[in-house]
Amino acid sequence: MMGWYGAGMGWGAWLGMGLFWLLLLGVILYAVVRLLPSGGSSRRDRDPDSPEEIVDRRFARGDIDLETYQAQRAVLRQMRGDR
Repeated sequence: MMGWYGAGMGWGAWLGMGLFWLLLLGVILYAVVRLLPSGGSSRRDRDPDSPEEIVDRRFARGDIDLETYQAQRAVLRQMRGDR
């Protein structure tokens, strides 16, 4: 019979081929996980906003009026002990 070259691949070749594909798949998955941006960890990594920053942001957005803003800032100053 022409075209037959022995008994085919041995068990070592099959094992090597299987390990190669598992290793390649692992490298691809690792690269995808490392390159994609995480879904929210950047917010957790930052320090939480201070109460003054929150009041300032609310006033800038127009959520509170000037009197409320000044009253809340005064209360925050008193709580911190600033005069």
